[in-house]
Amino acid sequence: MSVQVESVTKTFGKQKALDSVTFSVNSGEIVGILGPNGAGKSTLMKIITGFLHPDAGTIRVNGVLAGGTNREIRRQIGYLPENNPLYLDLYVREYLEHVAGLYRMNSCAARIKEIIDLTGLGIEQHKKIGELSKGYRQRVGIAQALVHDPSVLILDEPTSGLDPSQIIEIRQLIRTLSVNKTVMLSTHIMQEVEALCDRIMIINRGKIVASDTPQNIKALSEPLSHTVLIEFAETVQKDILLNINEITSIKALSENKWLLSGEGKDLRPVLFRFAVDNGLTILTLSKQESSLENVFLQITQ
Repeated sequence: MSVQVESVTKTFGKQKALDSVTFSVNSGEIVGILGPNGAGKSTLMKIITGFLHPDAGTIRVNGVLAGGTNREIRRQIGYLPENNPLYLDLYVREYLEHVAGLYRMNSCAARIKEIIDLTGLGIEQHKKIGELSKGYRQRVGIAQALVHDPSVLILDEPTSGLDPSQIIEIRQLIRTLSVNKTVMLSTHIMQEVEALCDRIMIINRGKIVASDTPQNIKALSEPLSHTVLIEFAETVQKDILLNINEITSIKALSENKWLLSGEGKDLRPVLFRFAVDNGLTILTLSKQESSLENVFLQITQ
């Protein structure tokens, strides 16, 4: 296991930010952490990286017990905080040299060049960080987390505030990095965890309330498997649809488009026969799938 968290608890005043949290992350796995604001995501990440200390519980990274000022643990972890604190007056290469110095890296020029190429900072490396766009600043943040070649990468809201093209670029970068690193990331973007993650953990009120693959997490949703979207070429009255015994719920989207639900049965064959019998033309007939957003709302609310 790359990361093992056992019964970790953290309290701020009267508020319990984490409540006996236990989980493990395998080597090479990408794990996405979801949760509403204040659920404990950032607190968990800060504890794993050693910036906060738990009130109870243990953390191991690659089998080594974390805690205190264990520098060996910090060498194995790369961390991008949510607010991505950077020295805006430093040049990109200068900043990465500074970070390498903090890790007491010798002969770091080749490594910095490698990281600049990997993160796509080549054309921006001679600019001051304060002159960069938000997307490139995020790249600098990821570069500083990688410069010492950690085996575990922890990213707190890595695409926060980015435009759609920048989000795609950062996703591709994370996917590239995951080939030989364990990645943990927190996000509010459901599409991001579906696109990137091998496993999703949902945290609510300091507890892990779900942990599984994206497909299995979506299966926890209240069943939508018997809801279909149908669009006819012709106008269809609701009264006609009510004559179909298998339909238990009808929602009109337009005069010829409907959401129809039935108990315990796929409605598509029934609706196809209905259309044939009534001389109707079906333009769209699709089963509505469960969504990760539905599961998230059901679990956290």
